[in-house]
Amino acid sequence: MVFESLSEKLQNTLNKLTGKGKLTEKDIDAAMREVKLALLEADVNFKVVKDFIKNTKERALGSQVLESLTPGQQVIKIVNDELKNLMGKEQVKIDYSKKPTVILMCGLQGAGKTTTAGKLANKMKQEGKRPLLVACDVYRPAAIKQLQVVGKSVDVPVFTMGDKIDPVDISKASLEHAKKNGNDVLIIDTAGRLQIDEKLMQELKNIYDALEPSEVLLVLDSMTGQEAVNVADTFDDTLKLTGVILTKLDGDARGGAALSIRAVTDVPIKFIASGEKMDNIEVFHPDRMASRILGMGDMLSLIEKAEAIVDEKKAKELEEK
Repeated sequence: MVFESLSEKLQNTLNKLTGKGKLTEKDIDAAMREVKLALLEADVNFKVVKDFIKNTKERALGSQVLESLTPGQQVIKIVNDELKNLMGKEQVKIDYSKKPTVILMCGLQGAGKTTTAGKLANKMKQEGKRPLLVACDVYRPAAIKQLQVVGKSVDVPVFTMGDKIDPVDISKASLEHAKKNGNDVLIIDTAGRLQIDEKLMQELKNIYDALEPSEVLLVLDSMTGQEAVNVADTFDDTLKLTGVILTKLDGDARGGAALSIRAVTDVPIKFIASGEKMDNIEVFHPDRMASRILGMGDMLSLIEKAEAIVDEKKAKELEEK
């Protein structure tokens, strides 16, 4: 599972705190040092780690925590809150307001863009949409064929004009085709490159200008760690990304990208994908991911209940005064 190593380290560190009863500033300092190391080893961006530790420490050293009956649990809740903040607090949904909804998929070669386009089409079809996959990668040998195979496997039509036509013209024609055939979502599979180059960026910009897409989704290989953040930054400068899809989250990914991207670029992660199966894509929920990393879905509910009881008690005490 993604974050396995990070998850283990954070849980071990925080469990030490819960076993202690009262906490001192020294205890919290030691724990924050371990948390910092764990995040850096997971390839989280250095500035992101620095800010995360600063915010967490400030809150953990507050009198509310140190004087609490369960300070260790309070610190876990703070770490959980700060992880959520890093990844964007709330889920960001796809904008379907424009009909047909155009989704421009972009990314470097090898990130899994074509497969991910198929997974997204499959997901949208299951939600009652009528997606159309559009083959705009005319450079990579067999790219069109790959998209056709992917489309067939999820029973979603694929619009193609071969590899001799300009991708901008293909994209314009696909929009007309979608309007005629009642497709309410277009998923445009564009060409990837081994590295970012001006020609690729200009072509993407031209497709963007021609289609005015509702969504520009960058497909990123989560195993590239911090490099993924740099890629997101560059694409965002050119295209104004609306979201990121992180792939290969089932590998031994250190997961740094998932924890850095939103904080560095302000672009939300919208989906996470793993494996080759077409249903292996899920909406990204920052709160659930934070709980997953800390292995503590149930514990959070307990902490929140305990907090509610304490708040109620305080309110009564104030009333009595």
